[in-house]
Amino acid sequence: MSKPHDRIVYMTPAGWANKRNGAERAEGIYPTQREAAEAARQNLQNSGGGELTIQGVNGRFRDKDTVAPGNDPCPPKDKR
Repeated sequence: MSKPHDRIVYMTPAGWANKRNGAERAEGIYPTQREAAEAARQNLQNSGGGELTIQGVNGRFRDKDTVAPGNDPCPPKDKR
């Protein structure tokens, strides 16, 4: 379940968007996916953590990451 402070990075005709879940508009449009993802990570760190979801150019989800101090319900086995 997504929380309102979680973020998604996706492709738009203008570039890569960094959008907070539940928001009407993207917070920023960036020329590269990497720049948009880094901005989204920084926004999540500043707001107390959460989930970052990244979509590829084909619209399929590429990556999902928990940004600290978020609560990861399924942490990696080697990071206990």
